[in-house]
This record gives sequence, structure tokens and C-alpha cells, in this order.
Amino acid sequence: MYAAWVGALCVGLVLGLLGSGGSILTVPVLVYLVGEPSKLAIAESLGIVALISLFGAVPLALRGRVSWRSVGWFGGPGIAGAYLGASLSQFMSGALQLAIFAVVVVGAAFMMFRKTPPAAPDKPDRLYWKVMLDGLGVGVVTGLVGVGGGFLIVPALVILGGLSMHRAIGTSLVIIALKSISGFIKYMDVMEAVGHSIHWDLVLIFSAIGIVGSFVGGRLGAYVPQARLKRGFAVFLVLMGVVILGQNVVEMLG
Repeated sequence: MYAAWVGALCVGLVLGLLGSGGSILTVPVLVYLVGEPSKLAIAESLGIVALISLFGAVPLALRGRVSWRSVGWFGGPGIAGAYLGASLSQFMSGALQLAIFAVVVVGAAFMMFRKTPPAAPDKPDRLYWKVMLDGLGVGVVTGLVGVGGGFLIVPALVILGGLSMHRAIGTSLVIIALKSISGFIKYMDVMEAVGHSIHWDLVLIFSAIGIVGSFVGGRLGAYVPQARLKRGFAVFLVLMGVVILGQNVVEMLG
């Protein structure tokens, strides 16, 4: 179990260092270090991501770095999408969900290789129908595979929503928390139907360690070259995604 707590700390460190991407490690830690069944790991990941994101969003909201209008436009469809994705998970095997997760991981890696979109002045009326569609799509992915999707939300809020980078990050954390809660609520029904129970002690301890790690990562981030760190983490994600995809494709074919 000590390996799991180290994994939780790494999730928080990555989140603090990069501002996103940490939650994508939660499912592999729960599956491969804790030994949770894949569906249960995805469900618990949503609870953990929700708690860590909420904790990180509060101070940013108090500093005015959250666009509540964007939360409504993006978060509303995202909440519905996460609930839908969690509902669809009932008709998928755990191996298929992990295979989809692996594809999302590789996609996240390629997003990290790209340059951060330039900050734009706030334009609340800009392309919000696209923001809503993006929110719905990211929400479905969240519900299906248990990732927060910050690597997709932040660029969408900057490019489509016209938010500055600082406000996009704070707004993203609120959106991630809301849609993760939505998916987690549905997963409690799904887990009951398949005979699994949420391990609340694991969710709370993992979240607490992740929150501590995010604070440490935030402090270290001032001394670490962000571009080099992102590229290194992206390479790691590609390798991890390929391994997980290969394992679960073999399981599905076998």
C-alpha cells in the first residue's frame, strides 16, 4: 500500500507542477499499485479528482480567477456528459474502458507536446456553442475513463471562450470538480449493480496525499523549467498509454 501513497503524492506533484495532467495517473495507480478492479478504479478516480480539484479551485475563486459564466457554459454540458459517460460504462467491459483510457492518455501526451495557447483578453460572448459541445465531449470522456480532462478544457477556454490563461486554469478546476462529482454519483449506482463498494478510506487518504503533493509541486514549479518538464511527462504518458493499451487489447482478444 505504501507504493499507492507514493503514487498519490506523484499525482499531486504533477498537478502542482504542471497545473493539469495529474489526475491521469490516478487510474493506473489504483489499478496497478492498489490492485483495484478497473471499473472500481475509474469510479474512485472520479471521487479523488473531484476532491483535489475542489481544494485547488477555492483559493483561485476567492482571488477572482474563475469565470462563472464559463463554468455554466462549459460545466453544464460537462456535468451531463460525465453522467452519460458513467451510464454508458455499464455496457462496457473494464478492459475496453482501460483501452479507451490508454488512447486518452496518448492524446493527452500529444496535447502536452503542443505549445500553450496564447492568453487572450476575456471575451465572454466568444464561440460559446463550441465551448458547450467541447464540454459535453470532455464530460463523456470523464465519465467513461475517470480523467479530469484539464489538458482539453484549458485550451478550449482560452481559444474558444476567450479567457486569459490564469482565469482558464481556475475555471477549469471548478468544471473538473463538478463533472467528476456528477460521474461519481452515477458510478455509485453502477458499482452497486456489479457488486462493488467504493472504498471511502482509500478515496479520502489518496485525495489528502494528492492535495499535499499539489502544494509541494506548486512551490517546486517556480524552480523547474516547465517546457522541459512537460515534454518529459508527455513521453512518460505515451509509454504508459501504449503499455496499458497493449495489455487490454490482448485481454479483449483473449
